[in-house]
Amino acid sequence: MRSHLSIGTRALLLRGIGAVLLIAGLGLAAITERGLLLHHQAAARHGGDVVQVHAGNPGSGLHGSMVLVSGTPEVVRPPQDADFNLTVATPALIRHVEMFQWREVRVGGDVHYELDWSGQPQDSSRFEQPRGHANPPAFPLHGRRFDAGLVRLAGYALDPVLLHALPGSEPVPPDPAHLPPNLAASFSVDGDYLTTSAHPESPRLGDVRVSWEAVPLQPVTILARPDGDRLVRASGTDDGMGYQIQVGVRSLGDLLPDVPEPPEFTSARRAGAILLAALGAMLLLWERRRRMGDVLLAMAIGTTAVAAVSFASWLGGEWRPVLQWLAVSTASALVVVLLYRRMGRRAKA
Repeated sequence: MRSHLSIGTRALLLRGIGAVLLIAGLGLAAITERGLLLHHQAAARHGGDVVQVHAGNPGSGLHGSMVLVSGTPEVVRPPQDADFNLTVATPALIRHVEMFQWREVRVGGDVHYELDWSGQPQDSSRFEQPRGHANPPAFPLHGRRFDAGLVRLAGYALDPVLLHALPGSEPVPPDPAHLPPNLAASFSVDGDYLTTSAHPESPRLGDVRVSWEAVPLQPVTILARPDGDRLVRASGTDDGMGYQIQVGVRSLGDLLPDVPEPPEFTSARRAGAILLAALGAMLLLWERRRRMGDVLLAMAIGTTAVAAVSFASWLGGEWRPVLQWLAVSTASALVVVLLYRRMGRRAKA
């Protein structure tokens, strides 16, 4: 009697452990797939699932996804201000032109006039007192932006939209040694400026000064849509941006704080869920453990259960994982039926 109770208690204990392991496997599968679904749904608002690409050749097979790349951009074809023969290894070079002009200043009801540098033409014909405050009619030069012909990051060429969005600026000192002869006769260096003033400390009406600024070469992190070997802006995103750029090496959470991080080690978690569920099924079938077919049956049962839970977790999300898990659950369920029938025929024989 004591031995009989011991065997029954052991069988009950094994079945209890088996049930716990089976539930643990299904829970791990549900948490993993649900985490992937929540990440997918949040990322879709910003262009799609995100793949992190490291330095080297651009990744392939990423159509419809977004990529996260970090590093210092490489300027392959730098911009040039041909008028001043100035070339700088920068993603973008911006020329500023200012003229010493009369400005109309209003303080309450009072109007007075002062000479100052301005980057925009001051139309003196609109002044309240234009006499004695006439400005030159136009600038001899104009400010311009010069973009690099080719800038790469992690093997990708940056689209002009991304190039224009690169942050930061730094002054570029003038280079009088490379000025064309006609401009060298007109301009001299005054700190960070080239100026036409004979006496820069006392400029005269109509004097012009030119300065430059550049987008600095610094580590950045970019989230954008891959298009072949280019990074472009994703169209039709809910956030209206289609890309994100931040200075420094950043994580996805830094760029998109509303997108939860996807579960790590997804393949290992899925394999672990199947093994837990299969081991649980094996313990539930402990009385049939003497046959090799029972091990295969347990694996098939575990796979079927995990695939069914994963299929249910993706309902309402992207259709591809739903169909993939439906196919796995259907195939593994068919294996369960075939193994069960086969072992039933052997038992009768």
